[in-house]
Amino acid sequence: MESPLLSFWWIIVLIICIALYKYILRFLFGMVIVPEDRIGLVTKKFVLFGENRELPDGRIIATKGEAGFQAKTLAPGLYFWKWVWQYEVSMEKFTIIPEGKIGLVLSKDGAAIPTGNILANKVDSDNFQDAEKFLVNGGQRGRQSAYITAGSYRINTLLFNVSMTDMVRIQESKVGIVTTLDGLPIEAGQIAGKLAEGHNNFQDFDAFIRNGGNRGLQPQVILAGSYNLNPWAVQIEEIPMMEIPIGYVGVVISYVGQEGHDLTGSEFKHGNIVEKGRKGVWLEPLGPGKYPINVYTMKVELVPTTNLVLNWASARSEAHNLDKNLSTITVRSKDGFPFNLDVAQIIHV
Repeated sequence: MESPLLSFWWIIVLIICIALYKYILRFLFGMVIVPEDRIGLVTKKFVLFGENRELPDGRIIATKGEAGFQAKTLAPGLYFWKWVWQYEVSMEKFTIIPEGKIGLVLSKDGAAIPTGNILANKVDSDNFQDAEKFLVNGGQRGRQSAYITAGSYRINTLLFNVSMTDMVRIQESKVGIVTTLDGLPIEAGQIAGKLAEGHNNFQDFDAFIRNGGNRGLQPQVILAGSYNLNPWAVQIEEIPMMEIPIGYVGVVISYVGQEGHDLTGSEFKHGNIVEKGRKGVWLEPLGPGKYPINVYTMKVELVPTTNLVLNWASARSEAHNLDKNLSTITVRSKDGFPFNLDVAQIIHV
């Protein structure tokens, strides 16, 4: 008599197939399912035929189907013909950059960074999500000048390492002094780089480089706010704004800029006064208020504009201390007798 189990053998086979369908389809048809919150990183174990069987010397990522780590990743979805004996597919989580952070990118493969540069130039690669495009477009190996902002990204971690850092925040009534770590050398005789435009407060460092930005101290400062700044490219020092109190003006002495033409005329013999933005003493002073002054490229001297009293008296001095070295005057009468005389002088600038 036939066993009841044997009469339902096809049901048992069907149940086994349903339970093991992923493994059966994976083996027979090379099926791979990538979950919606993952990407598939592909390693090709071998290539038997064709011109592109091995990677060129010095490369670790394959862009033409060679054996090895593949530049092209698998987005969430269903794929066939990735047989287990030829392909290894590992699932990697999306790279997530939270709010208030940026992602710094280091490439393990690509062209060499030019001599003299420390950062790789930006190339079109869909925010580093298209590793094949990055390599084909000439992406360079090493630290990247570009970065990724808050969001989710499908990053091929076989090619890219991503590390997170905080955005730069400049507080109210503060300014950020900028020092860049890459760019052209500062011109001889200058203490800071020339003013470069179009880089959005150093947030687009490639634009800074393209527009001839210099490496080192920058004349431009950044104001209060939050900025996406690559710390591999830019260093920030936060300092208080320059405050000119009421009753004073600030005379600006600039150590950077083009040489200015003296605006004082031939009758003024005490120095040169130049227009605003030039190197030297500016003609236009700063009125009372707060100013974003770069203290490494400019100096501001406070000059009182109210009535100023200077005392030639040994026992008396004003709060401004400008007369601290003045003393009582000794004079002689017409009869030749000496006597001391305290003198007060009122000056208005």
